[in-house]
Amino acid sequence: MNTALKHWKEAATVILAAGSKYKRSVESLWRETPGFTTNLRQKTAFDYEVLLLKRSGKSSFMPNAYVFPGGLVEPSDFSTEWLDVFNAFTHLPMFGLATVKQPQESRPPIFATDRQQLGSPIPGDVAFRICAVRETFEESGILLVVPSDEANTLNTDVNADNEKSDNYVSRSRFTALPDRWDKSLISKWRSLVLQNSENFILMCRELECLPNIWALYEWGNWLTPVGGSVRQRRYDTAFYMCCLKHVPDTLQDQKEIEHYKWSTPPEVLHSYQERKLWIAPPQLYDIGRMCNFPLLSDLHNFAKQRSIEGCERCLPVILKATDCHISLLPGDSLYPEKTDSNVSTEKCLEELQEDSPNLHRIVMHNPYQSSVYINITPKYKHLLPLTICESKHEHKL
Repeated sequence: MNTALKHWKEAATVILAAGSKYKRSVESLWRETPGFTTNLRQKTAFDYEVLLLKRSGKSSFMPNAYVFPGGLVEPSDFSTEWLDVFNAFTHLPMFGLATVKQPQESRPPIFATDRQQLGSPIPGDVAFRICAVRETFEESGILLVVPSDEANTLNTDVNADNEKSDNYVSRSRFTALPDRWDKSLISKWRSLVLQNSENFILMCRELECLPNIWALYEWGNWLTPVGGSVRQRRYDTAFYMCCLKHVPDTLQDQKEIEHYKWSTPPEVLHSYQERKLWIAPPQLYDIGRMCNFPLLSDLHNFAKQRSIEGCERCLPVILKATDCHISLLPGDSLYPEKTDSNVSTEKCLEELQEDSPNLHRIVMHNPYQSSVYINITPKYKHLLPLTICESKHEHKL
């Protein structure tokens, strides 16, 4: 773990997309919702769903919010014992993960930190994936592992000729979950891992499997903005994308998670707009990005191809205007040099929009009414989010 961090707790999360049996049309969502518009194509049909987990109302961080599975990095995620588990891959650079093109000096600190100097031989990019796999197992019961005897068949990226071509990514199959273990056995191990994260290492040894770190593609890095309380928990979170062939059996842990929900990205946005669920700005933004891909195959290939480009460190700064709150994002004309405090203004949204040639912001009129304004080109070959918005507050992309 990065003990040099004073304000941040490092975390990892995975956006799980899984193929559904039937394609679901966007058009029916908006037919009976007057007053709202969408920039999604009305006849678009999605063939996959994304997993959201509802946090407990007793949670000290984002109670009742629907989030992607994930959580805090534990010391065990950086344990030297993983070297034995990943023995067949430790001779490969980054355990067989693809080399990222982004220069090290511009990488977000969560990825750029030299973990060996902090006492761990496990690279950060590996440990955060281990964390994401472990937390997903704890919170949803979904076990993203690969049997050790099948590991040599994995389509890892280490041999990809990414120095010569941007199109090295093969059209590989979606991630499949192994079914060789009895459900009662997996349930027993899940209970043990919930009790102690170190048991995840023991489980992988006993079941002779590896966390499938190669199925997770680097997607982004979101940081918690400054809040009103000095005791507020702030997280530096690595976001990954993983595409599964089918929607797997899912459970909640009955502790931190109260409910789980598989829905298409447009259905999530619609439910949010209808106040049926609440999602935080990072989820709103990234689900909007997913709306660019009605087909799981296209999302998978984009995520895999784009992951080698790197990602931007996204620390929102809250600007309090007279008629709304604005979450300023990097690249916005009003994004401040100092990001350790919120700012306020006597101007309204309309005035602020006119004063800003470069827009990269999420405008929040109330917890269930947010719009993304962006007219800059995303870095590292990422895409603009497609979102829904109230017609009188139409967002600009």
